[in-house]
Amino acid sequence: MAKILIIYDSKTGNTKKMAMAIAQGAREVKGADVVVKKVDNTTLGDLLKADGLIIGSPTYYGQMSAKIKALIDKSVKIHGRLEGKVGGAFTSSGGTASGAETTLFSILQAMLIHGMIIQGRAKDKHYGAASVEAPKSKDLETCFDLGRRVATLAIKLKG
Repeated sequence: MAKILIIYDSKTGNTKKMAMAIAQGAREVKGADVVVKKVDNTTLGDLLKADGLIIGSPTYYGQMSAKIKALIDKSVKIHGRLEGKVGGAFTSSGGTASGAETTLFSILQAMLIHGMIIQGRAKDKHYGAASVEAPKSKDLETCFDLGRRVATLAIKLKG
């Protein structure tokens, strides 16, 4: 079994909806044990136990939320111990051209600094799942796909 941890912060519920769709996709993969946690309830121990880690945040001024950033800042205590784990990111924003890609990059950058392996995508939404306001059906499909792909890669690497 590969443990997939999905962490999210959500003020309006949009990012939470995305997290649930990502979890649904990951659960479709045989051998994936999926846990979804709000960032407020996430510990560094949770990060260490995960084989795959998918982090989601609303887009605030082109960056992740303060709560997600605080968790990443705390993760300096376990620096080097996330190396080789699979990572992915997702975000919801208030409009187009409002910083979704830079938010994804800010999360992915932290994962790369930890030595994590990032699951990209050749189709559209290369850097992770993103939606404008409430996720539409196509956005939720992208979320589902992100969960499935991260879980699949985590299982391959663990095997």
